[in-house]
Amino acid sequence: MFRNSRPWFFENSKVPVVLSYLAPIEIGAITIGPLVFSRGEMSEVTKNHESIHWQQYIETGIFGFIVLYYSFYFWNWLKYRDGQTAYYMIPFEKEAYDNDENLDYLQSRKRYSWVKRNGG
Repeated sequence: MFRNSRPWFFENSKVPVVLSYLAPIEIGAITIGPLVFSRGEMSEVTKNHESIHWQQYIETGIFGFIVLYYSFYFWNWLKYRDGQTAYYMIPFEKEAYDNDENLDYLQSRKRYSWVKRNGG
């Protein structure tokens, strides 16, 4: 049902600006459930990256995604002692960054593809 659904995009938002104060990176765009907020206009690559996150949300549920995301981040921070590295090693982010330039990825993506990216 939701396999081909895309999130709603909101460009020129202050949400990423405000959340960047709490994050280990400067947030350009962020997916919160079915909503994507970006600082400026989004490229197709950014929209694809954030749409991958939306599919991950669908697989895990909104609460599940948030719990898993921050659990992976915390575990990675303990492992690497670096916030930026911890962020990039989150399996959700690894899948999205590995495939965001492939604009056809979501058409062939297998469910739970992020799972095999754990343990970097």
